[in-house]
Amino acid sequence: MRVLAFLDGTLGDPTKPYVRVDNTGVLRGDGIFETVLVVDGKPRELGPHLDRLARSAAMLDLPEPDLGAWERAVQQVIHNWQGAPEIAVKLVYTRGSEGDPDAEPFCYALGMDIDDKVRTARAEGVAVATLDRGFGPDVAERAPWLLLGAKTLSYAVNLAALREAGRRGADDVVFTATDGTVLEGPTSTVVVVKGRTLYTPPPTVGILPGTTQRAVFRAAEDAGWTAKVENLRVEDLTSADGLFLVSSVRKVTRVHTLDGTRLTDSTAIHRELCEAYEKQYA
Repeated sequence: MRVLAFLDGTLGDPTKPYVRVDNTGVLRGDGIFETVLVVDGKPRELGPHLDRLARSAAMLDLPEPDLGAWERAVQQVIHNWQGAPEIAVKLVYTRGSEGDPDAEPFCYALGMDIDDKVRTARAEGVAVATLDRGFGPDVAERAPWLLLGAKTLSYAVNLAALREAGRRGADDVVFTATDGTVLEGPTSTVVVVKGRTLYTPPPTVGILPGTTQRAVFRAAEDAGWTAKVENLRVEDLTSADGLFLVSSVRKVTRVHTLDGTRLTDSTAIHRELCEAYEKQYA
């Protein structure tokens, strides 16, 4: 099932074409998006997602988004959803039609079912391959035009990385900088557990600030854990008590294998973190 809502308050038919062939999102990946998890009719971390949408828009020199209109579009999707109790709502914002000086941005919210593969990964964990992203940890500051830290529609590299992971017998990826610094996954934030402390890399190395990562850290601290934002290296992943990939739809997903090597069993830690994460939304 899918539900499509536009920012003017109207609903669309998700099986019908609405995007022009000269839309810059299609031609050049010139746009941004967010994905919001909705459980039992309640969107999770909607405010932080909308704030990040606004930051991404500023980085791409897109017109400032009307966050109130986006929130209403999300609520309209939720109100008209008649499927499973857990869904993903994707917010898509493109610059509009190329070469048209009067073109308005093209925006919509699309509610979708959660893929069964995601549910399986949540329950069983994933195998991950580390892949070099090809630049150093300081590139975000040296070259802001690379838009590192913006959630853009240009996902060809991320999808290519996931295909490479598949060729290596893995399910997902952790990107590294050329000096071995840990960055992020193609669609997730990296979280490492050592003892009773959670670690994640800082956004200063050119990664997307994670909304769900912040929610997990908040919940863990409420449960008595310590949370830190620090640079990590691959050896920190292999020696950790637990390695997790965190995102809106995947929630907290356990990594059981890294580059073909089985990691320390973190099932109990995973269970505890998931319980703390879910408790804040009860």
